[in-house]
Amino acid sequence: KQTLLPLLKEEISSFIFPCKLAVQRPERQHMVMELLRCIPLLLFLLFVCGLDHFIFTILSVIQNHSFIEYSYQTSHHLSVNVMGTSLMAQLLRGTIGALNTSFDTEVETSNLACLPRPTGMTGQQYLNTCLPLGALAVLCLAQVYPFRLRRAIAAFYFPKREKARVLFLYNKLLRQRKNFLDLQRGRVARQARQPPTLGTVLLRWCHRHCPWLRRCLRQKCTLCGTPETPQHQPCPNPECFALYCESCW
Repeated sequence: KQTLLPLLKEEISSFIFPCKLAVQRPERQHMVMELLRCIPLLLFLLFVCGLDHFIFTILSVIQNHSFIEYSYQTSHHLSVNVMGTSLMAQLLRGTIGALNTSFDTEVETSNLACLPRPTGMTGQQYLNTCLPLGALAVLCLAQVYPFRLRRAIAAFYFPKREKARVLFLYNKLLRQRKNFLDLQRGRVARQARQPPTLGTVLLRWCHRHCPWLRRCLRQKCTLCGTPETPQHQPCPNPECFALYCESCW
């Protein structure tokens, strides 16, 4: 409850507010880890698509530049002429004349049946391949909102456990603030014991003798470093030039 224990600026970043639409710091760390787990899948998908395109390019080059066509033509003519009118000549013409042949041969063939016929993937097929990974990345970004319902569901079914968790968180914040206050007191004390630098001395002199320069030379909170505003409180010790914002004060 804000009225019970208002959070400081340093504490806001460590809590998750369910009503805020923006992704908050604790959720961002978990979301980044989930997105990092998608990188191996993305690299594998890029490798597979690149290998597919590389193989398709090689097969296309083979198909376009390795086509060979053969054309074979031959002619055969055999003619035996026996001259004369004798009985032997007539007998030879009757026997050897049967050997007279004549034929032409023409053969055309190619290696078209042996060539590859690759089919490349279309842009739509590449898109359909990448859609599951894109949906996984979107789920990694959107899962922070359903995760915020876990506390509400657990509080509904286990109200006593929820009360114990709230008390534990309240006491934890009180301990952290006490330790933080002790640490900051020690830091401010060590900083006060150090001699001021030349820039700090000039800034103090300008603030003391030139009030009209305060808008240009604004101081910062000694603890959180926020720029000076009208709500900032100076240290009541006149010898101390420390300035504190409203929450740190």
